[in-house]
Amino acid sequence: MEDWKQARQDINTRAMQLNALTPDTMKGIAALGGAGDKTNHLDAKTRELIALAVAVTTRCDGCIAFHAAAAKKLGITTEEIAEALGVAINLNAGAALVYSTHVLDAFDKA
Repeated sequence: MEDWKQARQDINTRAMQLNALTPDTMKGIAALGGAGDKTNHLDAKTRELIALAVAVTTRCDGCIAFHAAAAKKLGITTEEIAEALGVAINLNAGAALVYSTHVLDAFDKA
């Protein structure tokens, strides 16, 4: 099991180093992260639940570490997270199904 707090600290340390090397890239990342706050079409809880589901589908441990902590601060419940994770599980299974049809197509045309 990962130490999620330590993972966040380690990523922050390296991100600060990266910021010194390529500040415009880091400004761009910050702008992407804050874009939803500015439009506010979805509330913060919904954005965090989406972020956690996407973190699962992209297999991003750092994303999980940061967005789980943000979700906790927003008062998101375990039940809400479980529902979002159910969507991620469904999408991953659905993607495997769709790509399975690609395999059959490639095999037929080989």
